[in-house]
Amino acid sequence: MPIRLHANRARGNAAALAGALLTLTATTAIAEDYPRAIAQLESRGAEIVGEFDAPGGMKGYVGEMQGRPMSAFLTADGKHVIIGTLLAEDGTNISQEQVEKLLMEPRFAEAWGQLEDSDWVADGSDDADVVLYTFTDPNCPYCYRFREMADPWIQAGKVQLRHIMVGILKEDSAPKAATILAADDPEKALREHHENYENGGIEVDRSVVSQTYNDVMANGELMSSLGLQATPSTFYRNPEGKIAMKPGVPNPKDLETMMGGPKP
Repeated sequence: MPIRLHANRARGNAAALAGALLTLTATTAIAEDYPRAIAQLESRGAEIVGEFDAPGGMKGYVGEMQGRPMSAFLTADGKHVIIGTLLAEDGTNISQEQVEKLLMEPRFAEAWGQLEDSDWVADGSDDADVVLYTFTDPNCPYCYRFREMADPWIQAGKVQLRHIMVGILKEDSAPKAATILAADDPEKALREHHENYENGGIEVDRSVVSQTYNDVMANGELMSSLGLQATPSTFYRNPEGKIAMKPGVPNPKDLETMMGGPKP
């Protein structure tokens, strides 16, 4: 049976919190591992995952608060902490660089195995040198656009897109995704859906939806656990070999990076 659906079933942009200068007092329990002001952040719900040397004699910290990436900067006197985005005079976003390095890269590296073990549909040659995992909603116009952009690399046998099918946009998104997963040839069903996307795409087959509906739900739970809220969200290896994630439709430069080289 020519099914290339993965067998196993089974936290976007690093947006900083609004900048604010906090003068914090010792009114709550203080953690021993960090200076008092940073420990106050933890007592207010922040989870610190790493630290770095920042400009101006400050110490930088990266973590999460309320599920959102954050960067914080301890002033040189060690008594105040600034939460927000730090830019260099040349425009370099120091906060974003450190959030990606200390928070996102380790998380994405760990996520790669979860993506491999999810329920995906192969799109392209099994012999392709480049593999990308992308969360795809059948009704997502940006997913459709991304697949159109990736087509030259796929047709040339250089890239295989692995579509992790989810249903989040419309009432029939999950049934459509389940219909594709349950097809005798999911790759063919996905291709036919894409070719007919502007006319509504694949028709829901209610007789098979129940077979893979839970798999679509599990894919959605995985997407949510990774902090992703929109499709497409695509994981790939950057030129340094590290796992990266690109939300939405990439620009031409990013597309070439994701695909491993120029358009064939």
